[in-house]
Amino acid sequence: MESVYESALAVSLDPMMLSLAVPLLVFAYYWFFQPSAFLYFHNWYWRTQLGLQVYTVRDGSYNFCYSELGRPSARPSLLFLHAFSANKDMWLPMLRYLPKSLHIICVDLPGHEGTTRIPTDDYSLQGQAGRVHQFVQALELHHKFHVVGMSMGGGVAGVYAATYPEHVCGLTLICPAGLCSAKESCFVKELRRMEAGIPGPISLIPESPAEVRRMLELCTFRFKLPQQILQGMVDVRKDHNAFYLQLLLALSSESSRYRLQEVMEAIPVPTQVVWGLHDQVLDVSAVEELKRGVRNCRVDLLENCGHTVTLERPRKSANLIASFLRSLGTLPA
Repeated sequence: MESVYESALAVSLDPMMLSLAVPLLVFAYYWFFQPSAFLYFHNWYWRTQLGLQVYTVRDGSYNFCYSELGRPSARPSLLFLHAFSANKDMWLPMLRYLPKSLHIICVDLPGHEGTTRIPTDDYSLQGQAGRVHQFVQALELHHKFHVVGMSMGGGVAGVYAATYPEHVCGLTLICPAGLCSAKESCFVKELRRMEAGIPGPISLIPESPAEVRRMLELCTFRFKLPQQILQGMVDVRKDHNAFYLQLLLALSSESSRYRLQEVMEAIPVPTQVVWGLHDQVLDVSAVEELKRGVRNCRVDLLENCGHTVTLERPRKSANLIASFLRSLGTLPA
């Protein structure tokens, strides 16, 4: 009996067993009790794997948080502008598939993650484009660069290129906001109900795991996540929902709703448009407006893909961007 006890004790104290057990226990704890911390760890892990470094640059009283991969060179840098209620880490799934020779900057847009949030700030597409210009000046990006933006960030990117053309050499717009479409999407219909004062949840501002699941059904084409991740997303977002509502109202205001369409003819640089054919947030029919209004416009439409292109089709979207960059000479053929 004693030998059996001693054997069991020896196994339980075996360093190899402990080295395996401790990480598993830590993983289980965060998975079941702190899923939001699991999400933060996931993003930190992928930033580390890709070699992204996180920095802050200050301009007066305003702080911009951004991540950077690679170093500036004679080739144009890439500036990435994220979607509504996302942050600089939104691009991680896609960055894995981009050429490693690129110099990449992903910034948190105003009020998001590590960038300053001022309640009285202008969060319209034009207002955010002004803040992006402030970031570019603070970072001293002297050479012309290529701007990539998705959804809200796509609208900001397009407005930025039209407003500050001297800084931009190319543009990639992924299902951008700020356009009038021939067909109203499910989300735009939801906005109409909100503006009419009809009560109901707002799909892009979820407050429960069930509402996060509804948001994914709206934003993606057959993309599902485990219940714990849904809960983690609620925990990460809940303290920011009041700001997200303020932001949504600013983006849907008369001065912002169609701002990209109003200025698109002033975009002087080659432009790539990528859109999921099953987008229920911003209808793909709006791509026709860009084709008519932007002089040098290439369009890539993705089958079996919704609004969150870089999450659903990260390799494909990276390949499309790389192909466009090669056509512009930013990447070698």
